[in-house]
Amino acid sequence: MELRGPEPLGSRPARQNPGLWAAAGRRAAPYLVLTALLIFTGAFLLGYVAFRGSCQACGDDVMVVSEDVNDELSPDSHQGTLYWSDLQAMFLRFLGEGHLEDTIRQTSLRERVAGSAGMAALAQDIRAELLRQRLDHVWMDTHYVGLQFPDPARPNTLHWVDASGKLGEQLPLEDPDVYCPYSATGNATGKLVYAHYGRPEDLQELRARGVEPAGRLLLVRLGVINFAQKVASAQDFGAQGVLIYPDPADFSQGPHKLSLSSHRAVYGHVHLGTGDPYTPGFPSFNQTQFPPVQSSGLPSIPAQPISADIASLLLRKLEGPVAPQEWQGHLPVSPYRLGPGPGLHLGVSNHRASTPISNIFGCIEGRSEPDQYVVIGAQRDAWGPGAAKSAVGTAILLELVRTFSSMVSNGFQPRRSLLFISWDGGDFGSVGSMEWLEGYLSVLHLKAVVYVSLDNAVLEPDPCHRPPPQPYPQVDSPNRSGQTLYEQVVVTNHSWEAEVIRPLPMDSSAYSFTAFAGVPAVEFSFLEDGPAYPFLHTKDDTYENLHRVLRGRLPAVAQAVAQLAGQLLIRLSHDHLLPLDFGRYGDVVLRHIGSLNEFSGDLKARGLTLQWVYSARGDYIRAAEKLRKEIYSSEESDERLMRMYNVRIMRVEFYFLSQYVSPADSPFRHILLGRGDHTLHALLDHVRLLRDGGPGATSSQVARGLGFQESRFRRQLALLTWTLQGAANALSGDVWNIDNNF
Repeated sequence: MELRGPEPLGSRPARQNPGLWAAAGRRAAPYLVLTALLIFTGAFLLGYVAFRGSCQACGDDVMVVSEDVNDELSPDSHQGTLYWSDLQAMFLRFLGEGHLEDTIRQTSLRERVAGSAGMAALAQDIRAELLRQRLDHVWMDTHYVGLQFPDPARPNTLHWVDASGKLGEQLPLEDPDVYCPYSATGNATGKLVYAHYGRPEDLQELRARGVEPAGRLLLVRLGVINFAQKVASAQDFGAQGVLIYPDPADFSQGPHKLSLSSHRAVYGHVHLGTGDPYTPGFPSFNQTQFPPVQSSGLPSIPAQPISADIASLLLRKLEGPVAPQEWQGHLPVSPYRLGPGPGLHLGVSNHRASTPISNIFGCIEGRSEPDQYVVIGAQRDAWGPGAAKSAVGTAILLELVRTFSSMVSNGFQPRRSLLFISWDGGDFGSVGSMEWLEGYLSVLHLKAVVYVSLDNAVLEPDPCHRPPPQPYPQVDSPNRSGQTLYEQVVVTNHSWEAEVIRPLPMDSSAYSFTAFAGVPAVEFSFLEDGPAYPFLHTKDDTYENLHRVLRGRLPAVAQAVAQLAGQLLIRLSHDHLLPLDFGRYGDVVLRHIGSLNEFSGDLKARGLTLQWVYSARGDYIRAAEKLRKEIYSSEESDERLMRMYNVRIMRVEFYFLSQYVSPADSPFRHILLGRGDHTLHALLDHVRLLRDGGPGATSSQVARGLGFQESRFRRQLALLTWTLQGAANALSGDVWNIDNNF
């Protein structure tokens, strides 16, 4: 959803100021893309904050955050109205007193695997820190979740298998405690096949080249899609198991760049979902007993990370066709072949354990709308040192708590409540955040305005799957002295919006807020120009390595992220009218419909049409424009009216959750961001089957050789149409203003 700036209600602004948020792709800087990722749902064109009006009488330097803030008095200065420039200056003054670098360093030195004694100690320390800041409320939630850990008595193994089927030489797993949480346990035996990144299109390419993935063990590279998607695709195509390795081609190269050791394997969970997979759809409070069910996203085949060195040994044994040029990597094997190769036996002995995890909360109550929550959170746990993974986010979260507490003591009174959260269990698939959402969904979809995630705040590993956002021009660039991020990025790159918008991925804690709970979500990342940060989810994700990769700029980059997040929180917690552009979904739906139009002739030949979707999209655009006109002609001083508008605006994401599917069966009900037959992506995948499962078809139906089904198409179309129509109806307001005529 796009962020908008404050404007006088009752008249349209004479001109539109330049966007206060901007983003750029990786080419924006020579060695570091100084960028933050703003994601208000993957489908909304999350955009730039544009101040569409300014206080014309005050000059260029004062932009009003709210016209009705006379009750905000600083006890020190006894000043009257606090304008945007006052609040911004106050925020930056108090933020400058923090100790981000020390907190990042100290946090990365502490053991904090979910469920460990070190994590319990850190949780108590963070709770104590929140209490010291004299927030209005501080509390903890404890969940008892099913996590999977390696079995020290029975380590996972990898063996060659001879022609008679007997186990041969054991291959050493050089990082024996690196594993894939939620892998299926047991044994898998089969010949080895190289499958590039393990995407559905990669496995289809294998079949097209005469190499069958079914019944084989797949060797796949880290990157492009997450571990869970790789294993799910392999399972759909009938593979017996998956080995995942880091190829040097996907990481930093060169004598002066830090690189991952060839002996290192990379950690990653393989649950295609979020939360505790053993209590799907229910919160795991108090070890409550649930029916013996588990998430459909748990794989039925084993998976194991291996190092680049072990992958080299395996690739040398492969025969068969030479892999396509784009599949060739940088291991000392030339050329990479597809296989099949010798037989392998993978044994996985991970065990499940009921584990207590704790989320920590701190709240600053809003002045006039305390029941509306602006939520900001950061993952606290990490496998290994986790400097980039969670230490940076935790440090920024604590610094923002301290800064906003100081601002409140000096006269800042937010309209809406600020809710700060430290999450546990993030490395197992956003377990802590998802369990909290499941426990309080009835409240949160009514009261949560926005979720701001600080996870992956620095050097997000896969910039291709996270859209960079738009920073305030007042935020200084950490690598260009005297220049703001806005000047560095936007002035020299006018096409940034088309280059950076991407869908919100499942591995982000923000995903569940939007796709499951219908709450807009935001995530920031500063990205290094070039290949991905190589140490994420490894034992080498240390403070020292992160600091060196950033060429000594870690404190400056962390400070810039904190400035971006903090100024966004001020806007969201303080503006009378929420600065979210609810109309952009019409454009998003239109782009997707454009992909469907390609198949309109095929559908027409079968007596089918997409006209319903077109009509629903038109109704949504008209409802959005009608609401926008109502807002422009309204008075900002009318508190009742502003609250009515804000409720309709903040719930747009909820409107896009399909009300026609069960949350227990399809937890991610968002039609543009979710998973299931109700989504627009599923409809598009299905329609592609009209052309014999062409290269764009990615569903498991393609893997199983199933074709287009008219009855399924009609159901998908009905689910999609009426969810989109329902969003249009809800945005229209009262029922007497709605006219559903197709």
